[in-house]
Amino acid sequence: MESMESPAGAGREGARRADARPPGVAGASGGRAVAAVTPALGAAVMATGIVSVGCHTIHADEVSLALLVIACLLWVFLVAVFARRFVVERDRWLAEVRTAASLTGVAGTAVLGVRISLLDLRPLAGALLAVATLAWLVFLPEVLRHLARRVPGVAYLACVSTQSLAVLGATLATVLPTMWPLWPALGLFVLGLALYVLVLTHFDFGQLRTGAGDHWVACGAVSISALAAAKLTTAAAPGSPVDWARPLHPWLRGATLVLLVIALLWYVVIAYWELRNPRPAYDIRRWATVFPLGMTAVAALTTAAATGIAWPERLGRFLLWVSVAVWLLVAVGAGHRVVRGWR
Repeated sequence: MESMESPAGAGREGARRADARPPGVAGASGGRAVAAVTPALGAAVMATGIVSVGCHTIHADEVSLALLVIACLLWVFLVAVFARRFVVERDRWLAEVRTAASLTGVAGTAVLGVRISLLDLRPLAGALLAVATLAWLVFLPEVLRHLARRVPGVAYLACVSTQSLAVLGATLATVLPTMWPLWPALGLFVLGLALYVLVLTHFDFGQLRTGAGDHWVACGAVSISALAAAKLTTAAAPGSPVDWARPLHPWLRGATLVLLVIALLWYVVIAYWELRNPRPAYDIRRWATVFPLGMTAVAALTTAAATGIAWPERLGRFLLWVSVAVWLLVAVGAGHRVVRGWR
């Protein structure tokens, strides 16, 4: 299999092309800034969206809504950038589609859909599910086709993007008059687990010592799988109107707990290596650190509600505030980088 091109490499190449253009085309600071945008920035939408979901879950509504607004603005900005790139820089767009970072567009859109569904904007959430599914169908085959023998943590987005569709589908199944999204959500959940195993066999475990932030997605992929299982558990509860789903309830409940425990083990292991080999400098891949922190918290909170077990709820609240603190640190680093770039 061919090696996977890094998102940072694609961004540098795009920036070089932008700087090579005649003055007035991309010579301004704004033009260079837009040219430097890579799909990796989509992790900021994922991170901000899932922390917003978590804050809503614990009724920190003001914080949740503020984060939702930021996530929506980022999403609109990225859609505009990559839509323009599709039209005027098709070669670069095609190269970026082959990178695993392109799947942040799928996961970010689906996470926004989950948060928006909590506002009872179900048609909009359904539209985001359709957009995310279409992007997933286009991007995932390209990413898998270019999977390398040794991959960084960003490759786990193959699992994350798939499970994000399962989470949104299962969420809508519990709030819509019809339960039809439940069966594709279940299929996506199983496929997501298979993709996790596939990427795990290619993962470079040295990233735990040297990764710039995206190595945390190894944890986030299991966490979002646990969240998908918890959502399916709720949808398949004994009172579910779907006959075929009810017998699956005990199996889904067991899978939820097992996946949550595995995610927490990953959390501890990666946090240990972070403390042993600190990497304090800002890197855009640190948004891929915030997402698993927030996702693990939300998975724990949702597991408590789905299973009736108390300890994940207490743990989830603590982990959520950890994710909020890390989000603030990364946001400050990103802001400093943007200001320095404009200067």
